[in-house]
Amino acid sequence: MAVALLELEPGLDRELGRGPLRERGPEREARLVRQGPLQGARQGSYEGLHGGSYEDSQGGAYGGVRQALGGESAAGCPLDDGCAFDRTVPRRLVHRSAVSEVLLTRWRALGDNTFEIAAQWPRGHSFYTPMGHRAHDPMLVAETLRQAGLLIAHAEFGVPLGHQFLMWGLTYEMTEEGLRLDGTPAAVTARATCHDIKTRGRSLAGLRLAVELHRDGVLVGRGETSFHCVSPSAYARLRPIDLDRAWATAEAPLPEPVEPGLVGRDRAQDVVLAPTGEGNAWSLRVDRRHPVLFDHPVDHVPGMAVMEGMRQAARLAMGSAPAMPVGFSADFARYVEFGSPCTVVAEVEGPAEGGGSVVRARVVQDGVTAASGRLVMLPVAV
Repeated sequence: MAVALLELEPGLDRELGRGPLRERGPEREARLVRQGPLQGARQGSYEGLHGGSYEDSQGGAYGGVRQALGGESAAGCPLDDGCAFDRTVPRRLVHRSAVSEVLLTRWRALGDNTFEIAAQWPRGHSFYTPMGHRAHDPMLVAETLRQAGLLIAHAEFGVPLGHQFLMWGLTYEMTEEGLRLDGTPAAVTARATCHDIKTRGRSLAGLRLAVELHRDGVLVGRGETSFHCVSPSAYARLRPIDLDRAWATAEAPLPEPVEPGLVGRDRAQDVVLAPTGEGNAWSLRVDRRHPVLFDHPVDHVPGMAVMEGMRQAARLAMGSAPAMPVGFSADFARYVEFGSPCTVVAEVEGPAEGGGSVVRARVVQDGVTAASGRLVMLPVAV
């Protein structure tokens, strides 16, 4: 479902996005040589989201810049080669503070607005734990899509670091084979194509990224994510919120969680729901100390935390039977704010085509639906 942007004051729409669009051929190469890979970056270096720089050992030339950032030209290392998984992309390109949370390892441009991206899913993750010792947590798919959109926006469309991203939707569907857990980390290759590209002058304002996921050369899943890019000045007018104050608001005492085992968790800190006593409704439990869901300070509840709330509510609605979301379609209509009660409602809709159950979930705050989701929950043998 498409979600409209907020109503903007006159002139503010022109401030959505400030990075240069992807030029074609020599024009793009000349810009990269002049000023580095991103607008405002020093030639030969890459300015980080949280400070610091990523040095380009080849002095800022076009090929050197792409390789320094972890990318390749179409003639470079093929992404089904082992070298594609040797190192992660710079963490700042995917808005992560912890290197351990970066799933993407390399990318290359195939043509206008089409890319290949390599990702590696760990056999064990501190939060996205394996499902029944047989499958990777499908939420790794969602995080891969989120990171892919950020990577392409920054590294290929030139959106400056420090810009905010408004995610409107994220959808994926995976086969069981695509989620299988082997004796080594999963090497995943994504073919990503940009659609519905929106611009403000020469700046990227938003796009929809459609992705096909492959393992061992076999198509195992598909997904999409859509977002808008907002400059710091525009974001400050959209959301005149002091980050330190918002972050402090999130320190409110946490309600007691539901029993961890009921939502497939071993630790209370990984439970994002609390009982309400109202049937298929639970309170969203926001713990800003969580090292994965809150990898760095933010002024609202992150989209991945909202999706985790819907996932856990779907399992509770099914009677807590072990199940994993092999399909997930999430729409985000507004931010989920700190400091205001938020309820997650989930109901089983019926059987899913191909097995499992369809669950509908809503995230409601201040009487308004902030996010909604359709999950296909497949039973997991334990």
